[in-house]
Amino acid sequence: MAIKKEELKAFAAENKSVLLIVALGLVLLLLPAGGGGGAASRAEYSEEEEKLAEVLSEIRGVGECHVLLRRSGKDQMAGALVVCEGAKSAEVCLAVKKAVAAYTGLGSDRIMILQSKQGGKL
Repeated sequence: MAIKKEELKAFAAENKSVLLIVALGLVLLLLPAGGGGGAASRAEYSEEEEKLAEVLSEIRGVGECHVLLRRSGKDQMAGALVVCEGAKSAEVCLAVKKAVAAYTGLGSDRIMILQSKQGGKL
């Protein structure tokens, strides 16, 4: 069942507003979320991540630490990733997770603690 060119033109002419709304919806789906914060917002987050990593590295046993924070909106935290040398210790992981949760307001299910490479740079 092939659609003829004339039938397609007639359908498009009769349903211009519907097609326009569908096209607009597709364009909106392709736009990035977050209100257009751009590079300046990412720089802000980097500074925040560096400060948090610096504080976390002060916890006994953590060692060198790097933090990535993910936001779902302008001020809403969605997740945190912490990579540190001392993550093989359950005690260290718990302390880091509690500290990140206290700082970000995230639940423990939104915080991931991973061990960094032994003696390697992150």
